[in-house]
Amino acid sequence: MMSNRLGHRTIRNLTIISDLLLIGMAFVLAYIVRYDFQWFAEDTIDVPFKAYAGQLVLLGILLIITFSQQGVWRRRRGEFWIDEVSRVGYATAAGIALMMAYTFFFRPLAFSRLLLIWALIFIILFIAFARLLRRLLLQMSYRRGIGADKAIIVGSGEVGRSVIRTLLARPDLGFRAIGYLDEGTSDNNIGSGRIPHLGSWRELQAVLECEGNIHTVFVTLPSQKQKQIEEVMRVSQQYGAQAQIVPDIFQLSLNNVEFNNVAGIPMFSAREVRLSRSGQALKRMLDLLIVAILAIPATLITVVTAIAVKLESPGPIFFVQQRIGYQGKPFNMAKFRSMVVNAEDQKESLLLLNEADGPIFKIRDDPRLTRVGRLIRRYSLDEVPQLYNVFVGDMSMVGPRPALPEEVVEYQSWHMQRLEVKGGITGLWQVSGRSDLTFDEQCLLDIYYIENWSLALDLRIMLQTIPYVLSGRGAY
Repeated sequence: MMSNRLGHRTIRNLTIISDLLLIGMAFVLAYIVRYDFQWFAEDTIDVPFKAYAGQLVLLGILLIITFSQQGVWRRRRGEFWIDEVSRVGYATAAGIALMMAYTFFFRPLAFSRLLLIWALIFIILFIAFARLLRRLLLQMSYRRGIGADKAIIVGSGEVGRSVIRTLLARPDLGFRAIGYLDEGTSDNNIGSGRIPHLGSWRELQAVLECEGNIHTVFVTLPSQKQKQIEEVMRVSQQYGAQAQIVPDIFQLSLNNVEFNNVAGIPMFSAREVRLSRSGQALKRMLDLLIVAILAIPATLITVVTAIAVKLESPGPIFFVQQRIGYQGKPFNMAKFRSMVVNAEDQKESLLLLNEADGPIFKIRDDPRLTRVGRLIRRYSLDEVPQLYNVFVGDMSMVGPRPALPEEVVEYQSWHMQRLEVKGGITGLWQVSGRSDLTFDEQCLLDIYYIENWSLALDLRIMLQTIPYVLSGRGAY
């Protein structure tokens, strides 16, 4: 853990140094715009830059103070870029205001409030771009496990699953979860995948000794297990790990809890995890817009693929299968046929080869695939006909993958939450590992998507789908 702390300190120090350099560059550019370009300047006087050298130093000192007071250089996991930029803008404006007050009272030989206004604009723009670049670089390293803090989740109830799905969906938070420990029973276990089951909470000490350098222990045990929580905190502290207690609010998912203030009385209430009507309307508008954009290329792909499927093997071009959609409503979903005609009849004889856990059936090298089928599966071309399902409203461009009826029968109660939105052609788990994820991990990511839906999230998932499709990673 010491190496990661040094890494965080190094990143912070580099951020401070780069911010100060950017402040200097922004001030120089402000001088050029003010005196060389003379944008919005009423006078044409020429003042040498060295006359502003002292003011540049003073501004740097003032911004160090305001940046420190506003916590600009403090690490905040999961903070949105726009929030970080807002804090930078506020701190910069405060520093510029102090600088203007200085020029008003002390009247240096050379001063220009217009220059300070340009400096304000350029400082915010420069640092905003630098923060965006830093985020992208850190996200790339975190996704590869470089520099991420090792973490353990203690508890596998609804709150534990909420933490797990957040860590699965948000590698940019900088945590690498090595596994989870249950409450002492196997009732809530979610299988072994990227975040495997390591045993019960009583084995925390052994896990900490074995793994070493654990940065954070997320404690998601029920609030009534006070003694167990205290023991977990003691053991975590003993091994230098930060114990972060996640309140259970009666074992409700934290995104299901709504806070209300009624005449000064604080109240918590449970809200349903589903899209609002306005959200559904916006999502539907986006779906129709994307279908319209993809109509012509999808038609060309359909013609070429249909000819290839028909030429290789006899049988229908399309494979139509019943799936379970929004709120458990069945519908017929179409795909290009990628297998031999009697593929469904052979499924029972291939059950021993199933590589997926849970109720789903997946074989990496499925012997029923045709040569054309293997190709269109790899690049997800078999799913192009589902644009029709999106057009008629049975599916969405983004959402949980529509399940088979026999799969839904085997769902646990928490799995059913993924039916609270329309199924999608792509989704969060498709851009987080596709078929390489376990079924429980797929469900966790689907539920995270439902709880955190936004148009921006849909657009991000669709854009991230493109490189995944082109690379064919995890598609089988």
